[in-house]
Amino acid sequence: MELRTACSPRDEKHYDTERLRKEFLIDDLFRPEDIKLVYSHIDRIITGSAVPVKKELTLQAGEELRAAYFLERREMGVINIGGPGTVRIDGRAYEMDYKDGLYIGMGKRDIVFSSKDPAKPAKFYLNSAPAHRSFKTVLIRRDGEPSEDLVIIKDENKKELGSLEGSNHRVINKYILPGQVETCQLEMGMTELKPGSVWNTMPCHTHDRRMEVYLYFDIPEDAFVMHFMGEPQETRHLVVRNEQAVISPSWSIHAGAGSQAYTFIWGMVGENQDFDDMDDVANRDLL
Repeated sequence: MELRTACSPRDEKHYDTERLRKEFLIDDLFRPEDIKLVYSHIDRIITGSAVPVKKELTLQAGEELRAAYFLERREMGVINIGGPGTVRIDGRAYEMDYKDGLYIGMGKRDIVFSSKDPAKPAKFYLNSAPAHRSFKTVLIRRDGEPSEDLVIIKDENKKELGSLEGSNHRVINKYILPGQVETCQLEMGMTELKPGSVWNTMPCHTHDRRMEVYLYFDIPEDAFVMHFMGEPQETRHLVVRNEQAVISPSWSIHAGAGSQAYTFIWGMVGENQDFDDMDDVANRDLL
């Protein structure tokens, strides 16, 4: 497990490109037959991936957590951005297709990832946060009929925002949030930009009570996203390629403009779960 320490905005504004990328960019996710985990001191979030191809992959706590098992004191969200796969939790199998989500409550011991077809392996993206109580484990899909352990994203949690004229026509799919999937602090969702739109989260904002991680994907090999970060009056940028993630501290803006449309997964942890608790920043105030 890779460790990333927290960073002050007073220091970050002096970083060069290499240091910015080292501190905030996660650029080697989704390695075949491997589980990759990055532990950030920023709200203690763990960002990671599991890519089983021909063999099963078992999630381990590692020495860094000082725990008997990974979710002994944690909860976790999973979204599959690859081929069909299975997450087996304490012996129970959850089948996950492309863009299906899964919330796993604290206390689940054995977490095993596998793919149905080695030629089209699953790519499980993971966000995990500290937890103080256990909530129900549920599979999350965007369409279908709900059941005891299957949540379908509510219509009010599929929000179409922006416009083509503003280059930010997008759909926000809220997977994990209060009223739909109960958690201690973790929230997750997916934003899909419409063809011809390139901007996300603009006008931008910060939220001092929560940090966020973005995973960008559905980006062609020769395309990229310029991810903007930093304090509103001290902005910086990172060039982000397909299936790379960015850690965003609570004091930082987090917005992007791509060379073409793309999709990203957002995960938030922190003081509260109020999705609209944001400190908006007017475009004219950015520097």
